[in-house]
Amino acid sequence: MGIDLLFKIAAIGILVAVLHQVLVRAGREDQAMMTTLAGLVIVLSMVIKEISALFNSVRTIFNL
Repeated sequence: MGIDLLFKIAAIGILVAVLHQVLVRAGREDQAMMTTLAGLVIVLSMVIKEISALFNSVRTIFNL
């Protein structure tokens, strides 16, 4: 895990926040909520992949 993961998550967060505000101002609250949920799913999938790599490293270190 490097600093690039944090930058990717921050970029996705900024992009989703801007899109959410634009869609809310345009009166499309449903699409704004779906955009927010899509951003959340993308970030969670990135984090879950890193957690999986962490658990695999722990298994390897402790020979489990």
